[in-house]
Amino acid sequence: MRLAAFPLTHEGVLIMAKKRMVMELGMGSSLRQQDYTRAACRAVEDALWHNSLSIADAFGLDRSAMIIEVEIGVQQPEKVDTDKVAAILPYGQGAVRAVHGGLDVPKPDGGVTVIANAAVVVYLDLEPAGAA
Repeated sequence: MRLAAFPLTHEGVLIMAKKRMVMELGMGSSLRQQDYTRAACRAVEDALWHNSLSIADAFGLDRSAMIIEVEIGVQQPEKVDTDKVAAILPYGQGAVRAVHGGLDVPKPDGGVTVIANAAVVVYLDLEPAGAA
């Protein structure tokens, strides 16, 4: 489905546009405990701790206006506590989804090392240029 051209309105009211501003990637692991949530948290921290986003400030918005979508890839997504992962986000409106991905690396003595990948995407609702 293709979206209509800007500016978008509904019954005369301007509809804001969710615009992707930033994407950060991270990787985390659980070496000994096979803890998928811990690996996911480390992956999100790896993505977040590489930067200090001032994108909301640049547009004159409060940081709470940021919409943050996190996708975690692990071999057993049902074992990720997405609420615990979301609690890492320092501000904004966060949503976390766990999907099949990452790696389970077998260990010689049994068990696996869990590797999680994270994609953290930040959006802002912005008024299209030239809209009044």
